Amino acid sequence: MEQLDSIAEQQLAGAFQSIDDYYRERGIFQDRFGFGKRAAVIVVDFAYGWTDDSYAAGSKRLDAPVENTRRLIVAARTVGLPVVYTTSPYRPASPDQPFKSAADVSPQFRPWDARACMIDDRIKPQADELILEKESASAFSGTHLTGFLISQGVDTVLITGCSTSACIRATATDAKSLRYHPIIVRECVGDRVAAAHVFTLFDIQARFADVVSLAETLSYVESSSRD
Repeated sequence: MEQLDSIAEQQLAGAFQSIDDYYRERGIFQDRFGFGKRAAVIVVDFAYGWTDDSYAAGSKRLDAPVENTRRLIVAARTVGLPVVYTTSPYRPASPDQPFKSAADVSPQFRPWDARACMIDDRIKPQADELILEKESASAFSGTHLTGFLISQGVDTVLITGCSTSACIRATATDAKSLRYHPIIVRECVGDRVAAAHVFTLFDIQARFADVVSLAETLSYVESSSRD
């Protein structure tokens, strides 16, 4: 898989460059949404079903994004910014889930259980932090995330989690539609397939969100304490 990912990434690199040159030549998709006045960190689906590779849908590729998200969460808590988590609901009596999730199983892997839907302890939520159960890809769809963000005076969402090509993309697209400043923190998101991750980050920043480094995001968060 890693070898295939490497080949795919190399093939994509040339295509990305030609597309980027085309965009620049025409002066399109070059603007940024930028950071707003007050942010919240949205941690999308960093539950064990995705982060622990003993589950069929889990991947070690998420270890670095989880650690980087931990750093961002620490910084956000220090200056009093909200942190919100999402996961899937656990329904032992109903193994058929409405969308592909941590419930994906395979005979040689750990069966889906309540732990699969628990947030990874490496980024353990505090008692007063919101955990949303969602049944669609977007963190906004069918949840009260929007209402919570309004109550907190938030205009910027710092999006972390997995998977880049699915739930991260859907969350960022909805955030833009709802007129938030959508910021995907590059080092804090991941996907099982590296090529899908790289392509999505390139494509989504052209129209639906800013893709920003962890260093720049931390600088913004830390500056919030001086506002």
